[in-house]
Amino acid sequence: MIVAQVLSATLLVTVAIGPALDTGHAVNFSTEQKAAATEPLVRSATECIVHSVVTDPRYGTEAGTVGDLIVGSMRSCLTPVRAMIDAYDRYYGEGTGEAFFMGPYLDVLPKAVMAGAKDAAQ
Repeated sequence: MIVAQVLSATLLVTVAIGPALDTGHAVNFSTEQKAAATEPLVRSATECIVHSVVTDPRYGTEAGTVGDLIVGSMRSCLTPVRAMIDAYDRYYGEGTGEAFFMGPYLDVLPKAVMAGAKDAAQ
């Protein structure tokens, strides 16, 4: 249920803002270079979402499920999330940013948010 809410919110955001960069092709870098270029953007998007979740007044209450708080963070984290998606499109090919975001990224995001929230509390 939580994943479905996150997916629907992210799909809405992705469709609403559209591609910010149209390169038409992937950049010819090595896998390591592509990872090095995209990793800071993934970290920035994740840090924004973690910050948004832990500063939400509902965090830590029964009303504040992690999935709902992640969905709520998308509005304030739109810029770093969009930058991450655009970088994946630029380095790995058109459409890979959304595929990464909707797949592997969202698969691990709740766990990453919980780990980030724990680190922020210390």
